[in-house]
Amino acid sequence: MKKAKKRRRGKRAVWIIILGIAMIFWAFLPPSPGKLPLFYDDSGNVIPDSITEKTYIDVDGTQIGMLITGKNRSNPILLFLGGGPGIPEYLLEYLYPSKLADEFVVCYLEYRGTSISYHPQLDAGTLTTECYLSDVAAVTEYLRKRFSQEKIYLLGHSFGTFIGIQAAYEHPEFYHAYIAMAQIVNQPESEIIAYDYMLDHYRQVGNLKMVRDFEKYPIASSDSVYKEYCKSSLRDNAMHALGVGTTHTMDSVITGIFLPSLRCKAYTPMERINIWRGKKLVSASPVGAESMRFNAYDKVPSLEIPIYFFGGSYDYTCCYDLQKEYFTMIEAPMKGFYTFENSAHSPLWEESEHAIQILIQDILKGKNELSDENSNRRLMANYT
Repeated sequence: MKKAKKRRRGKRAVWIIILGIAMIFWAFLPPSPGKLPLFYDDSGNVIPDSITEKTYIDVDGTQIGMLITGKNRSNPILLFLGGGPGIPEYLLEYLYPSKLADEFVVCYLEYRGTSISYHPQLDAGTLTTECYLSDVAAVTEYLRKRFSQEKIYLLGHSFGTFIGIQAAYEHPEFYHAYIAMAQIVNQPESEIIAYDYMLDHYRQVGNLKMVRDFEKYPIASSDSVYKEYCKSSLRDNAMHALGVGTTHTMDSVITGIFLPSLRCKAYTPMERINIWRGKKLVSASPVGAESMRFNAYDKVPSLEIPIYFFGGSYDYTCCYDLQKEYFTMIEAPMKGFYTFENSAHSPLWEESEHAIQILIQDILKGKNELSDENSNRRLMANYT
């Protein structure tokens, strides 16, 4: 009798453990078919001409995935090249809705080897800059044909600006304009500026532990130390702690990006896992390394299409001051720089109303009236 009770208690304990594990799994990785949210009108009906889908095209024998979303299929097309590489840009839109889809049909390209474009058989060594540029050209051609638009808009964010500005340089005939959010300019110099800023801050506040941690990586001393530092958790942790990382208010990439990504129901549970499998794959790829050595001054001194810069004043991930310097140098038929005073690395989601206003009033009209330069001129005129 005692043995039977003991066995029953043992079975209950096992089921309690299983249930506990299932609840934890459900909380952190909830089930979902991975459908994008639909657009509804005021009556609760799906907007007839809206679009929300995941789709794939074959490029050189590999399925490249993209998320396409917009309230009106006839709106201008915007190809969005995200950061990371490997963090889906749609994830940020899902977490911090910007209403970008009100004005554009937005195509979020998920790079080869990342997120829904992750394939376990891919060799990281094949993920080169040339490969990514070829994929962008193929996706651009697909969008132009599918939506019957001769030209589309191109937006890059962070790592996406490394690919985006080169795509705009190589194929200006495909694009109305290029929008650079947190443009990579000279990343080695940017990293040194950010490193010095953070080290000086920790010295000033007397955080000796962080000072010692930073002093372990004298990044200007050698290429190997630079690479080691850029891959370290110290860099990301400090940037977010000091408000100069993904957003000015995001104090941890774990709570701000990683955990929300596991709960994002726009992706299936396996797709969410593949976000981080892909991130690991691409971190060991040539394109990841090449982005950290990119120098826009040498590679892209001019563009044949308009270029617009969205710069967060707190951005040290891609140094704001370097973005401003590059803006003054690059030649283009139309250009505008827009400072987002309360933003770090992601102005579109930190100050979305301001960003959408710029897109509607300036970029879609081929103007730069809201740019810093013209705003300053108006202030001076009013002052005098």
